Parts: sequence; structure tokens; C-alpha cells
Amino acid sequence: MEPSKAIFWKLYAGVIGAATTFAAQKAVTGLWKTVTGEEPPAAGDPDAPLTQSIIWALSSAVGIGLTQLLINRFTARRWRSLMGDDTAPKVNKIKFNI
Repeated sequence: MEPSKAIFWKLYAGVIGAATTFAAQKAVTGLWKTVTGEEPPAAGDPDAPLTQSIIWALSSAVGIGLTQLLINRFTARRWRSLMGDDTAPKVNKIKFNI
């Protein structure tokens, strides 16, 4: 694959992924507020009930994970239709070592 296509793909997938992750987080937060009538618990709040914090963490993880799955499939299909190539290049996740 040409380097320009790979750079274009990484930019395209990165921008779409960032925008949809932001939107998914807003949607999950809005859904939480609608269902519970409260703000979601803060991660570092020691006064928040543990069960509520766990449910929020799971809800948020499922919402973001599902969004990433759908967007990865969407962008791979777009790649196929725009570039005529069956396999979209893999976009590596950024890894941090602590």
C-alpha cells in the first residue's frame, strides 16, 4: 500500500473514532441522567455508592466499546468502497507503558 493511503487512512479513522467516542460518551451520560435522574458518579468520589459506580463504569465501557466496534466496521466498509481494496490497513492503538 502507498504511504499516502496509509496516512490518509490513519487520519480518517482517527478523526472518525475520536468524534464518535466523544459523542458516545455524551450519549451514555445523557442516558444515565435520563434513567437515574442524577449525574454519573465521578471516578474518584469516595462518597459515591460502590454499586452505582460499578454500574456506571460497565455502562460506559459497553457504550464506548460498542461504538468502537460499529465505527471500525463502518470505516472498513468505507475503505473498501472508496479505495476498492478489500483489506483496510490496521490502525494500531497507542500503548503506554508505565
